[in-house]
Amino acid sequence: MKTALVVLAPGFEEVEALTPVDYLSRAGIEVVTASVGDRAVVGSHGIEVIADIELAEIDPEAAFDVLVLPGGPGAEALAESADLMVLILAQAEAGRLLAAICAAPALVLAEACGKELGRAGGLLAGRAFTCFPGYEARVAEGRFSPERVVQDGRILTSRAAGTAGEFSLAIVADLLGQAKAAELAEKLLIPWKAK
Repeated sequence: MKTALVVLAPGFEEVEALTPVDYLSRAGIEVVTASVGDRAVVGSHGIEVIADIELAEIDPEAAFDVLVLPGGPGAEALAESADLMVLILAQAEAGRLLAAICAAPALVLAEACGKELGRAGGLLAGRAFTCFPGYEARVAEGRFSPERVVQDGRILTSRAAGTAGEFSLAIVADLLGQAKAAELAEKLLIPWKAK
């Protein structure tokens, strides 16, 4: 069974976090939510979610098929988490999927990882990506695309809460194939074009 880790920090954008939790679970992917800090995490719109585990409790050697990073104001807390940096860099090194939406591509994959790696643009350097409008200016060395979802190798990025469904389906397509994503989209009545 494929596995996903969705990381939550105070101020996370609820739609961007919970849509992947829901869609990936429906597709048969085992989803674990992890919190930066206390397991009770309040999102940017006041919705409290109890994470399955605290991020600090996850073995740095743990291998998830995808690591999902929601945006919103919580992306700043994700960027400051040393535990998360260890997991992200291990995920990238192993060639496993990293999926970030909204502010997370710029703040986490580019800026925070850039500091860790000592290179401008971090994990987005030389890659096509997308993010919340305006945040692309914070990504050095990356190739911004206005597309709603962009995948370049093992990094998948998306724009905002309004693209969370497409983002989640793209994760399903990557892990389980286009047919599974199309089947899920049909059940959810979401227009989906297999690539």
